[in-house]
Amino acid sequence: MECAGQVALVTGGSRGIGRAVAVRLAEAGCDIALTHRGSAAEAEAVAAHIAGLGRQVRLFQGDLADPEVPQRLVGEVRDAFGRVDVLVNNAGIGGEGLLVSMDPADIGRVLATNLVGPMLLTRAVALTMMRQRYGRIVNVSSAAASRPGPGQAGYAASKGGLEAFTRAMAVELGSRGILVNAVAPGIVRTDMTEALLDAAAPELLKRQIVGAFAEPEAVADAVAYLASPRNTHTTGTVLHVDGGLKMV
Repeated sequence: MECAGQVALVTGGSRGIGRAVAVRLAEAGCDIALTHRGSAAEAEAVAAHIAGLGRQVRLFQGDLADPEVPQRLVGEVRDAFGRVDVLVNNAGIGGEGLLVSMDPADIGRVLATNLVGPMLLTRAVALTMMRQRYGRIVNVSSAAASRPGPGQAGYAASKGGLEAFTRAMAVELGSRGILVNAVAPGIVRTDMTEALLDAAAPELLKRQIVGAFAEPEAVADAVAYLASPRNTHTTGTVLHVDGGLKMV
């Protein structure tokens, strides 16, 4: 219960990595503010699980591609809980496709959701954390930021920008007791990757050292450490949870 009394805001928490992160932080003692774009039934199931752990939990709906949403969400979370100690910028979209065939509107939506949304959420929580002189911000990036595959131009650009933003915020906020880091998963077993793994699992396994794909809980454990009071000196870093994908 190392995070008892803290409040964690987790975006995109209705399934996959976001769900695992929210549950793991709740197990560590955090009360949870969980955002989702439109998966109300899935989000409610996660909330019920967290409530069963004895934590307070509230759901908040909003599309982070809308620049008006981040400030509203953070205001609602502050009204509900009175504080924000941890922010996990997990929500994101894929936007796969070769750049020459991508519609400019689709490129904009990927960047708005994966990069601008986390920037605006961080901006919105920063003043609260600065007043507390404490905060932990963890951005969920991707191995694609450093090892993109074909058709990942927009996605890789958004996640690469997120990693650069992570380092910039570590510099800006570190003197106020706020540590900012990122976790970069490789191939993780989620609903979003199920079709990909069914089609190409043997080939994908050849690209990483560890001979199995990660479960969402492996990423959640990495996030939980970076978000915890135990983390006192790690900031501005990108922790790769990718089975050695970068090394092959």
